Amino acid sequence: MRKNLQDARKAAGMTQQQMADRLSISLRYYQNIEEGSRTGDFTIWDTLEDITGIHQRKLRETE
Repeated sequence: MRKNLQDARKAAGMTQQQMADRLSISLRYYQNIEEGSRTGDFTIWDTLEDITGIHQRKLRETE
């Protein structure tokens, strides 16, 4: 579980669906990234960093 990513998404006031839409990926793919079962490519992490304002190294951390 990527708790930092989940917390950052919630702090941005976004649902998983809204985040997936911003990233132009499916909801399931985004859920897998947040769960930690998928990695996602560098463009996704760059965009997540832009959206949340949090460095992707921190967002990528898993519990």
